[in-house]
Amino acid sequence: MKPKISIVTLGVDDLDRATRFYGEGLGLPRHEFEGGGISFFSLEGTWLALYPREELAKDIGLPVPVEVGFSGITLAHNVASKPEVDAILKQAVAAGATLIKPAQEVFWGGYSGYFQDTEGHYWEVAYNPYQDLT
Repeated sequence: MKPKISIVTLGVDDLDRATRFYGEGLGLPRHEFEGGGISFFSLEGTWLALYPREELAKDIGLPVPVEVGFSGITLAHNVASKPEVDAILKQAVAAGATLIKPAQEVFWGGYSGYFQDTEGHYWEVAYNPYQDLT
């Protein structure tokens, strides 16, 4: 297996709302295609897909989860400076996200904060002074 993730698919309860959040709110480039029921965003090196949670569970062969909570997974977006962390957290909140942890200096020497998107997924926005992950 190559050390690569091709697509990250997020199960969502409201596909239209989630598509607006990521496309209009965060400004991610949406990939238009014929068909429906799923949204794709072209990212650098990978794709983000949004798919109805019930349909995703069916596709996997699992029962639909009744409660949505912390799944033990976070997504991360790294930027080149502390002010960019603050700006992106502000942008996410303006688009409808919930600020979970305001940006702050963290134990490993960086600067980061967390938001929860409109569908309950957690994102870290971080500046890492030791490794360029941008």
